[in-house]
Amino acid sequence: METLDIHRILEKLPHRYPFLLVDRVVACYPGERIEALKNVSYNEPYFAGHFPQRPVMPGVMILEALAQATGILAFCTTGKSAEQGTLYYFVGVDHARFKRPVEPGDQLVLQAEVVRGRGKIWKFATRGLVDGKLVCEADIMCTAREVG
Repeated sequence: METLDIHRILEKLPHRYPFLLVDRVVACYPGERIEALKNVSYNEPYFAGHFPQRPVMPGVMILEALAQATGILAFCTTGKSAEQGTLYYFVGVDHARFKRPVEPGDQLVLQAEVVRGRGKIWKFATRGLVDGKLVCEADIMCTAREVG
């Protein structure tokens, strides 16, 4: 098991502000599963328009945060990183369900398990939780691409 602070996350993922949506990895078991955190702040740029009267994290941003967690898991599993010229692209989502809103002040727990990782195609079962309650679940697929 390994943990990753923001500096190690920046080594793995190509994302940067305002699109980096993983603040910390609390547990990563390469080839198996990951648990990461997203601290949701009122300062997130999307809250100005979604919705001004009652800020709610957009569902697509929750899915993106989950996809970034899967990318970290894939990078930790393969030993590669974006800095080395490999990117994981989000290529599919199935069975996405949103159970409750995510609001400023929440800590979104991002969980992902490897369902299948053959070659360059990966499939993950993911869940997002706030205060131990399910807010989102989805099956996410990613593909690895060498860039450079």
